[in-house]
Amino acid sequence: MSLPPEKASELKQLIHQQLNKMDVHGRIREVLAETIREELAPEQQLSTEDLIKALRRRGIVDDVMKEITFVTDLADGELTSSPKPSNFNDKQSTLLKKTNIDPTRRYLYLQVLGGKAFLEHLQEPDPLPGQVCSTFTLCLHFRNQRFRSKPVPCACEPDFHDGFLLEVHRESLGDGTRMADATTMLSICDPVHMVLIKTDIFGETSLVASYFLEWRSVLGSDNGMTNIAVELLGVGTESKVSVGILNVKLEVYPQLNQTLSQEIVNTQLALERQKTAERERLFLVYAKQWWREYLQIRPSHNSRLVKIFAQDENGINRPVCSYVRPLRAGRLLDTPRQAARFVNVLGYERASVIGGGGKHEQWCTLLAFLCRNKGDCEDHANLLCSLLLGYGLEAFVCVGTKAKGVPHTWVMTCGTDGTITFWESLTGHRYIHKPINPDDPPAVEQPKPLYPYRTIGCVFNHQMFLGNCQPSDSVELCVFDLNDESKWKPMSEEAIKSVCAPGATTSLPLFPPLCASVIDSSVTSNEIEMQLRLLVSEHRQDLGLTTVWEDQLSYLLSPALASYEFERTTSISAGNEEFQDAIRRAVPDGHTFKGFPIHFVYRNARRAFATCLRSPFCEEIICCRGDQVRLAVRVRVFTYPESACAVWIMFACKYRSVL
Repeated sequence: MSLPPEKASELKQLIHQQLNKMDVHGRIREVLAETIREELAPEQQLSTEDLIKALRRRGIVDDVMKEITFVTDLADGELTSSPKPSNFNDKQSTLLKKTNIDPTRRYLYLQVLGGKAFLEHLQEPDPLPGQVCSTFTLCLHFRNQRFRSKPVPCACEPDFHDGFLLEVHRESLGDGTRMADATTMLSICDPVHMVLIKTDIFGETSLVASYFLEWRSVLGSDNGMTNIAVELLGVGTESKVSVGILNVKLEVYPQLNQTLSQEIVNTQLALERQKTAERERLFLVYAKQWWREYLQIRPSHNSRLVKIFAQDENGINRPVCSYVRPLRAGRLLDTPRQAARFVNVLGYERASVIGGGGKHEQWCTLLAFLCRNKGDCEDHANLLCSLLLGYGLEAFVCVGTKAKGVPHTWVMTCGTDGTITFWESLTGHRYIHKPINPDDPPAVEQPKPLYPYRTIGCVFNHQMFLGNCQPSDSVELCVFDLNDESKWKPMSEEAIKSVCAPGATTSLPLFPPLCASVIDSSVTSNEIEMQLRLLVSEHRQDLGLTTVWEDQLSYLLSPALASYEFERTTSISAGNEEFQDAIRRAVPDGHTFKGFPIHFVYRNARRAFATCLRSPFCEEIICCRGDQVRLAVRVRVFTYPESACAVWIMFACKYRSVL
């Protein structure tokens, strides 16, 4: 990072002041005297290396490095963030931020300096101070590091002024502790994945763009920095339409001692593209041959849902096996069932399509799904399968249909004892599969399936793809012996590995780590509860009814809400006896108690209240009339990774029964 002469002298002055403040010179003199006295022979000369070793041994170098920090003034829009794997670095609008930088590591400083040509927002008026408006948020992922920009108001020229400090190093071949040079950095082919999210005034999120930034062009620039105009294209059916341009500045820090020529960089990128294209071509040739063989088994296979490729949000066809990979949740999720609950509370939304014509299919990359916090059933199933694989289970994504022939995906696990379990990623429900034998005599009682699935065409994970070649594709008749090639036609694992293994091709996006929730459960629960109390009081006032709240009764509802969430997570019911006993004690003789629990995956109190009023049971409680009516409401927000939430609300009332 080059500095003008006046800045360099200012920096030297600051370092000199810091060294004086810590009395480093005095400590060096002490170490020097001690080293000469204790460790050197009379005729031996003390070298610079010997002195540095002695200073390191006594911790003086470490002390100095801890005290020296880089300060960035946010008023100038220069925002840095320390790269902490599997954590968001949410930028707050504080005036000053300090970042400790490891001087032995190489960094890529990526700055987003405004946007332009977001023509959809050409007529957008400037927001007034304090006015709620739609916002853009930029999310980044690079080599296990995730970042999020400050939200900026949607505009034709959005005012992005954020900086992200990305650590660049090799994790293998023993190079993890060495500073990456230009050649090493050139061999790191992971792009910076940038996802632009729009949040409307109601808090609803939508995916605007998903872009893979090739950052290595900076390695060929003379001064170690370069400016790029990144054109963002839309998603889904609009993947060929430009949505806007971001001005991005890239800078390598510390500055490279030796830069590469632009020709070398371009040659490396061209070779990688060529290698990827050849691997993808060979896999496509193999997939066509496999499909021809599959159709020759039985002509009716042509109508089965055997999905080998799927389009991502950018309209690019990718093998379905590349959407799944073992994913470890660290300490954020403890059990496979908790993982299923987490996936279940992420919002469900079908891919939008302009006009009629049914469903547009779009499988999202994991970062786009997590940043938007909602997606289609395929996104949920891919994430759940990846998490279950991370827990060491043999998990597969199943592609088939539900009732009325609606295409659907769900997850299946195969136990070591042969037990087949279906996991519904949208609800968190689990079903044990017991096949029906059609050849059994009518007197034999057959198991009644509880799952909603009708047909199954194929199953896959990150290593295997198997097409269902049994006489019937009905789920209840299927035998899930995946090693029996007369029932399941496998694809070559080597062929799948050639295009789906991590690092196999440069076109595969890496899986981001999960991030801890930034939502305070208690504060959010209180806020929603206060808003609901106000809404209930206003609603009753419109009906000419008074409202008296009973705080103690509200508090007694808490164990029930905790019990409901525990049951959703573990499938075990617990704690109901204590709740029922407490309610019996709180409701006097001759009084009636009514309660109504309901569950949401969003935190919009007004929207939740409108939904509750559509239930006749809840409406009866909220609009309760009678003698000595006391109302209660309790809200409990359970947080999950990625700031996903399970929101439980319970309305209750007690009143004197009058005949």
